[in-house]
Amino acid sequence: MVVTFAALGAAAAMTWLYQDWETSLIVLGVGIVVLQFVFNWWWWYVALKTAPRDLKALYCYIRLLSLTRRLERENKGMPDIVHDLVKKHPDKSCFLFENEKWSFLKVEQFSLRVSAALRKEGVKKGSIVAVMMNNCPELPCTWLGIGRLGGVSPLINTNQTGNTLLHSFTIAKCDAIIYGSEFDSAIQEIRGELDPSIKLYKFTRRPLNPSNYTVKVADDSPVDFTGLLETTPAAQWFKSEGDGFNGKLLYIYTSGTTGLPKAAIISSSRMVFMSTGNHFLGGLNSSDVIYCPMPLYHSAGGCVSVGQAFIFGCTLAIRAKFSASSYFPDCIKFNATAAHYIGEMCRYILTTPPAPTDTQHKVRIVFGNGMRPAIWGEFVKRFNIQRVSEFYGATEGNANIINNDNTYGAIGFVSRVIPAIYPISIIKVDQDTGEPIRNRKGLCQLAKPNEPGAFIGKINPNLASRAYLGYVDKEESEKKVVKDVFTHGDCAFISGDILVADDFGYLFFKDRTGDTFRWRGENVSTTEVEATISKIAGQRDAVVYGVEVPNTEGRAGMCGIVEPSGELDLEQLAKDMAKDLPKYARPIFIRVMTTVDMTGTFKMRKVDLLKEGYNPALVKDKLFYLDPATNKYLPLGQAEYDKIVAGQIRL
Repeated sequence: MVVTFAALGAAAAMTWLYQDWETSLIVLGVGIVVLQFVFNWWWWYVALKTAPRDLKALYCYIRLLSLTRRLERENKGMPDIVHDLVKKHPDKSCFLFENEKWSFLKVEQFSLRVSAALRKEGVKKGSIVAVMMNNCPELPCTWLGIGRLGGVSPLINTNQTGNTLLHSFTIAKCDAIIYGSEFDSAIQEIRGELDPSIKLYKFTRRPLNPSNYTVKVADDSPVDFTGLLETTPAAQWFKSEGDGFNGKLLYIYTSGTTGLPKAAIISSSRMVFMSTGNHFLGGLNSSDVIYCPMPLYHSAGGCVSVGQAFIFGCTLAIRAKFSASSYFPDCIKFNATAAHYIGEMCRYILTTPPAPTDTQHKVRIVFGNGMRPAIWGEFVKRFNIQRVSEFYGATEGNANIINNDNTYGAIGFVSRVIPAIYPISIIKVDQDTGEPIRNRKGLCQLAKPNEPGAFIGKINPNLASRAYLGYVDKEESEKKVVKDVFTHGDCAFISGDILVADDFGYLFFKDRTGDTFRWRGENVSTTEVEATISKIAGQRDAVVYGVEVPNTEGRAGMCGIVEPSGELDLEQLAKDMAKDLPKYARPIFIRVMTTVDMTGTFKMRKVDLLKEGYNPALVKDKLFYLDPATNKYLPLGQAEYDKIVAGQIRL
């Protein structure tokens, strides 16, 4: 502000050189422009450099809003949106799976058969019908049929068993469960603890063979859902009976890496918003064939990828289960032009031996979230990828961002010139607690360039794209809302993730709140340490977390490394870490594991590792501690553990 006034003063002074007022006015105008540029040259540089990015985003955002407002005005639920595509191109392939082709017409006919069968079973508006299936076209077709009746489909993680599986059914308050026959043992294990009123339907995947026989089951046996479909003619198309565009459609569960999963609410509008942002800003088009090996019970595969087919008419190639060695061969098989990734998937693909298929595919774009900057360049070079559309967003949130101009390592951006172009911000927070750091007025503060902060999405309940639906558990939903953000009375969704914006507004993921811990007075980012150790340890799985040491401030770093063969060279690892990591970030404890529990989206579960810590009485794996005198990892047995607890071994 002071600089601006100085510029204006200097420009005004120049006009005294001229007695002609017209000339003085021209000189004043030119002087203001020149001096503004001189004093604010950095702003102009940023504006010019980021203008193409920002204008492209603004154009795409206007298209997104136009689409969502039209669908909201017409009050179309997802089955109605799909019906428009069926009318447009009924014979176009919607799903490719193994050697099968499912046209848009076949998808709708199957979903109408589901609607007819479940209507006879009493499913109606408001019914909660869980779906637990392996990847196959029938999975999205089934929840589409449930949604047409106004029901809601919790999509169950197929890796869940026991109490975790029971919890997922319980928190959703399910009225019925449709599950694949391969999960019969998991269902039977918890059946005695399920509410007896919950109806069970067992789906066996086979080509439907319509017949006239009646499905008969014993009172205590699950209904043969496939048989039920075979004996029920498909209904004639009818408009969705739910709450339309803003009505509940799905429940999608968080990964539960540090606790029990939470069910996030997905409406048709939310699914449109998630998919549309990736479509317009990510460079996709309706003629793309998209390869998706992710689980369809998760928001990435089940909403973002399925949404490309259900909303834009793309063809989606599905794989039953991710295989690193089959990723690009599958892309060749399905003639894919775009491919979806998530989490550590790209790192696993990089570990496969080089092959001709690395570059024989037609994939021009890969899109997803979680590609580590450490492997980004190597991945695009080896596999000849033209564009990486890395995106970021929480399943339960109301905001998504995306790298729309192929900037290396970025997960999106916030405009530095016109910040209101997109209603997201990065605010200052305490990285240990995640609580916003407020000013004297009690309001949140924007993080400065290159300053870590929390990602927030401003909530506007009157705008479908900005509404916050949260979780089924309202108490858990409230924990994700921060109030009095920039004005008293406003509110925003806070992600719990720590991001950094550079001088040009490009956003980079740093860590999750709570995963960051302090050691020796410094903040340690588990994400950064995991990426470094994984790279220097030959791309082995590495999971980093903080553990408490008695009478010591902060938490000491501990790293679990997967090495089934036991051939990990810890001496070399220590030397490499000393080169690539600051002293405070080097793990004090090492746990050499044969396996690590992974979620279906390739996130490593830390909850049990945190509980066990470095206590040899609880840990069956080999443990080591970093000896500060020699900078070597030494075996950690019960005797060493007792000395550490007693303070006789100083770390």
